[in-house]
Amino acid sequence: MRPHFAEFLSTFVDVVRAGSFSGAARRRAVTPSAIVRQIDTLEADLGVALLTRSTRALTLTDAGRRLHERALRLLDELADTHAEVAAFDGSVSGTLRVACFPTFGKRYVLPVVAALQAEHPALKVELDLTERLADPVLERLDVVVRMGALTDSTLIATRLAPLTRLLVASPAYLARAGSPDSVADLASHRLLDKLHGADLLGWRDVLGCPAGHAGNGGVTFRSDDFEALRAAAEAGLGIAFLSSWVVGPDVRSGKLVRLRPGDEPWNDAPDGIYLLRALPKPSAKVRAFAEALRTSIGSPPVWEP
Repeated sequence: MRPHFAEFLSTFVDVVRAGSFSGAARRRAVTPSAIVRQIDTLEADLGVALLTRSTRALTLTDAGRRLHERALRLLDELADTHAEVAAFDGSVSGTLRVACFPTFGKRYVLPVVAALQAEHPALKVELDLTERLADPVLERLDVVVRMGALTDSTLIATRLAPLTRLLVASPAYLARAGSPDSVADLASHRLLDKLHGADLLGWRDVLGCPAGHAGNGGVTFRSDDFEALRAAAEAGLGIAFLSSWVVGPDVRSGKLVRLRPGDEPWNDAPDGIYLLRALPKPSAKVRAFAEALRTSIGSPPVWEP
């Protein structure tokens, strides 16, 4: 068995996840040819083909599917063992893999990462900015920032902050369209909503239906990016329904106005912002990151208006 077998297994898993050699190459910051050489070496070492290659797609062979199943478990066990052993000496080192929303990562995670790496030069960080529901186990991530109500799982959650949602609009929009005095009034206003997916922002909690069915006004702008929705609200395009970590600072500065057409029942649920991990005993790097992020966010959170 070759000495770099575990590394080649990890490359193979990345190729399957990405669906292409080029996708895996981008993830690992190497050339596609380097990825191909590792897969060729792995197949030669095992004596079987793992992937069927065509000009349009890569597909797993039967042997490739079996190896992928085993590789996921093996790599998870290796990562768990490494984290548990590294935790004994308390050193903040190795690679910390984090996944979170792009806007949250850029605003609140990057400053924490910069401070940690300045204090611990041996620490490396991979920050996956994604809106998908990242899985710490399947994707071999150390921690994932997840928002909303948590479903039952084997993952271990650390609550970072409450999740508060605000109705906001710019002073210019309200001067032009008027301020809604009740939830029913929102039906005649221009609304901003998330692109893709069903009611991702939770307009149903406010209106009793998705924003697209709100009435004469309805959704007039959609985007798949929180920053773009915030900017659209500031530009006077309509009323947005966004988390306070997105728009709280803008309410505080006066760029946006918080609307309260009622007693905000959508904030009654005990939703939160959580840091999720798979390992019961966190490594030193995970402990350091979690504590630094929690301190940076503060209580009450730094973004609350």
